[in-house]
Amino acid sequence: MNPSSSGFATMTRNCPIYPVIFVDAIVVKVRDGQVRNTPFYVVMGVTVHGERDILGIWAGDGAEGARFWLQVFTELKNRGVEDVFIAVCDGLKGLPEAINTTWERTVVQQCIVHLIRNSFRYAGRQHRDAIVKGLRPVYTAPSEAAARDRFAEFAAEWGGRYPAIVQLWENAWAEFVPFLEYDVEIRKVICTTNAIESINARYRRAVRARGHFPNEAAALKCLYLVTRSLDPTGGGRARWAIRWKPALNAFAITFAGRFDRTNH
Repeated sequence: MNPSSSGFATMTRNCPIYPVIFVDAIVVKVRDGQVRNTPFYVVMGVTVHGERDILGIWAGDGAEGARFWLQVFTELKNRGVEDVFIAVCDGLKGLPEAINTTWERTVVQQCIVHLIRNSFRYAGRQHRDAIVKGLRPVYTAPSEAAARDRFAEFAAEWGGRYPAIVQLWENAWAEFVPFLEYDVEIRKVICTTNAIESINARYRRAVRARGHFPNEAAALKCLYLVTRSLDPTGGGRARWAIRWKPALNAFAITFAGRFDRTNH
């Protein structure tokens, strides 16, 4: 599917640099001969001032790959996004390659919360608390080497019972470890997609209220109207910017050469 024909842009300003972008999906029921679950991908960026921009929403078919994502990110670059420091996502196929083709210096970070949730698919409910406890030393490790040692301990304890969990983390390792190199304030904001999930919760409420949509265009219109109604007073934007100040200071130090370009 060509994302240009089924997506729309809601960029509120022409920001050339985003310290972080988040990519997440919501599932909407669309009638296309029969009712089917259609993923709609939301890309949200956080500006150098700590404000959130919804950069766009694109409809997919569940089989998106590098070509689809390259079209999405090329569109964003053509609209003026010159640089992205870190992209947080949930292991979507072809996405890392597309991001690095568009912005070669961008670090692709696996969402840790999603990685843990995906681990639960393979675990018995009675073991979930123990698995979270076993994984915590991995994703809070001070370095990649320490994380690898802690993961070896986790694999020794749980690999026999749940080998699929071990394989899941091994497959995601390259996108999991980047944030271990950063300041704790940066870790806080890039180890989860909570920043975008709060917005997705608003989308889901609107979607559930309507049941299903006759086509993708109707679903996109609904999501667009929800986007336009977010934070009408601006109070949420101000509170969010304040919460992001510690992280933005850390970004300014870590990515000094690139961050300074925003002042020109």
